Amino acid sequence: MTERLFEGADWDFHTLQRITDACEEVALKDLGLDVYPNQIEVITAEQMLDAYSSVGMPLFYKHWSFGKHFAYHEASYRKGLMGLAYEIVINSSPCISYLMEENTATMQTLVIAHAAFGHNHFFKNNYLFKQWTDAEGILDYLDFAKKYVMQCEERYGRTEVERTLDAAHALMSHGIDRYPGKKKLDLREEEKRAGRRRQHEEEVFNDLWRTVPKGASKSRTAISLERRRKLLGLPQENLLYFLEKSAPRLAPWQRELLRIVRHIAQYFYPQSQTKVMNEGTATYVHYRIMTQLHQQGRITDGNFLEFLGSHTNVVFQPEFDDQRFSGFNPYALGFAMMQDIERIVTSPSDEDREWFPDIAGKNDVMGVLRDVWANYRDESFIAQFLSPKLMRHFRMFHLHDDPEERAGIRVDAIHDDRGFRRVRRELARQHDVGYIDANIEVVDVDLSGDRRLILHHRVIKGSQLNETDAKRVLQHLADLWTYDVALIEVDGSDKVLREYVVSPRPITAAA
Repeated sequence: MTERLFEGADWDFHTLQRITDACEEVALKDLGLDVYPNQIEVITAEQMLDAYSSVGMPLFYKHWSFGKHFAYHEASYRKGLMGLAYEIVINSSPCISYLMEENTATMQTLVIAHAAFGHNHFFKNNYLFKQWTDAEGILDYLDFAKKYVMQCEERYGRTEVERTLDAAHALMSHGIDRYPGKKKLDLREEEKRAGRRRQHEEEVFNDLWRTVPKGASKSRTAISLERRRKLLGLPQENLLYFLEKSAPRLAPWQRELLRIVRHIAQYFYPQSQTKVMNEGTATYVHYRIMTQLHQQGRITDGNFLEFLGSHTNVVFQPEFDDQRFSGFNPYALGFAMMQDIERIVTSPSDEDREWFPDIAGKNDVMGVLRDVWANYRDESFIAQFLSPKLMRHFRMFHLHDDPEERAGIRVDAIHDDRGFRRVRRELARQHDVGYIDANIEVVDVDLSGDRRLILHHRVIKGSQLNETDAKRVLQHLADLWTYDVALIEVDGSDKVLREYVVSPRPITAAA
């Protein structure tokens, strides 16, 4: 008779080891997963709240906004207005999974299967994480960042450090490189170079400002325009990188803080593009592992029912007319698509063979899924693998609502061949960061005049920036640049739609 992994709800650390070993056996042997070494940490509810507050990074540096978020989440949790995640997982090597000590033994098994093997495999194998993250060096870099921020606070004062970090955090979503470079990021080497590069950068920075023309003729001004754009690397969409390299008055320690925030933003960039895939992968993996453990007799029927209750809540998708509907649940959509791919690979219909000729009837479920997990992001995954059967299951349709048209709301795509393709294309576009994120670039700097920084926002389908939010973020940008900043919103034909101009606030303390 197969030995049970545990009895009842209680567990100890020996139990967690047995659970991890059992999950690993299924994950590696039956599912063929490839994972980083695992490190399991057990934390309290308060520690989980603390991790929430620091964007899921328990090793993060300190900042006042984290305390504000902690107070908000704690109050909501104590009043019963919100629950807590069962786990937090860090994309690192070893892969660190934080488990809540309040979890039952069944939930700890679910969490280990979900995080330590599902997310872990996705982190290690998906091409975006390979391009943009450094799992080997992130923990050391976070430790360096935390110590560096503390040293800056001791030397320059907490107020000045927080002022710089506030501005950097406001620009964080525009502090990333969206296209891979020739050299892979090495965070350990970045830490080592933190001191060595300062002198070189200051020399380059000084040379840039020595090129400012004085009394130039029109012809020389035209030449200087071309040269300054080349020296400044314009146009530039990574605002934090531009400020780090070119802001006239930033101190070296401020430039290093911008670099730290920029590297952290880049670390999270793949996660924003793979929410559906990442959670769908982890949910599919935990479902397969828990089902296998139940079939082996290693968890009881009661344990399995407890798991199914939690799993069902996680993948619940409200209907479009439900008050709880706020879009597609990434767990529900991701898990459903993984299961649908399994169906297409093993028992395809004629419709599946027409839509998915490369995988229909291939009979290698894990081989197909591992390839999908490695080579796609949400936008391309949905565009390639969302099936008509699943669109019918979720009762998807597409609405056209243009305020400039008097016809009102129109159902623009229904359940026919053309409609399925339209729905799939539009849903994929909603997960394309290149489409949903504002396209803002630094395009010029008036070096010969008032040194105003000029940015363009290219508006797509009339989606202009919120005026209040735009001014607040531009204020932080102006504070770092220390001269006026102008943001010009233009449409596809370069017609100016709106222009913002913000001046820097006076510096109240020496940098």
